[in-house]
Amino acid sequence: MMWGAVLMILQASYATAMDIMPPRLKPALERGVVLQRTLRTDTRQKYFLYVPQRGGNSTKIFVTVHGISRNAMEHARKFSVFAEKFGVVMIAPYFPSEDFPDYQRLGRKGKRADIMLNEIVSEVSELTGASARKLYLFGYSGGAQFVHRYMLAYPDRVAKAVLGAPGWYTFPNPALKYPQGIRESRSLPQIQFDPSKFLNIPVCVLVGEKDNQRDAELNQSPQIDILQGRTRIERGQRWVDEMISQARTQGLSTIYAFHLLPNSPHSFSMSMRHGGMGEKTFDFLFSAE
Repeated sequence: MMWGAVLMILQASYATAMDIMPPRLKPALERGVVLQRTLRTDTRQKYFLYVPQRGGNSTKIFVTVHGISRNAMEHARKFSVFAEKFGVVMIAPYFPSEDFPDYQRLGRKGKRADIMLNEIVSEVSELTGASARKLYLFGYSGGAQFVHRYMLAYPDRVAKAVLGAPGWYTFPNPALKYPQGIRESRSLPQIQFDPSKFLNIPVCVLVGEKDNQRDAELNQSPQIDILQGRTRIERGQRWVDEMISQARTQGLSTIYAFHLLPNSPHSFSMSMRHGGMGEKTFDFLFSAE
């Protein structure tokens, strides 16, 4: 009777321990491979996840956001090598055009991409034990548009960001209505932009040295041409210069960098293969951590 009671207590204790065990210790997620998942609260929403072989509780989270080609799997595969090397959890959200036609600008129509990313990050943090306190962000082209606007809207959630060849930018200008500037917009209710916060976030802009064509994907609005320049190279340089100017005005020494990628046109795959975009991204985000 006594041993039976002890056994029952041990079994109950084991079951309780499994229930309260941190999710990162549960054998539900395979490490070292790119996983395709659907969000538990919205089974229509897909994302790709990579959990490194090494790394324990409070591991950093790296988020990479695709452009309008929506090549989230390619982002996940190419960056998984770096996620493993640096021991960080990687998320590559997928924003399909039918649900997120305006994800580059956070979602003024269709679903809100910023809110969806927050839900994905929350789930991944619960599943892996990774820290969702501060995110390390990368985006390419349309994804870089999303990333820098997310940074402006959620400065408390972002540690650093790397922007790969955005087509155009939101400038830290309160006189211009969002998305050209940071004056509030009814299309994004409850979003307020606080320069005293977002100007503290280090940012690196990477553009291919051959990415100087005014292709069909580039915003060719005359107003954007006048305010920001005519090419992705010129626009990136002007945005970085303006961010530096605004930060220094507030007495901040925040790092803003601009680099040209060798032998790279406007192509994610070629920028990764020939321009060293993966190495430059992870060096900026994590090497000084």
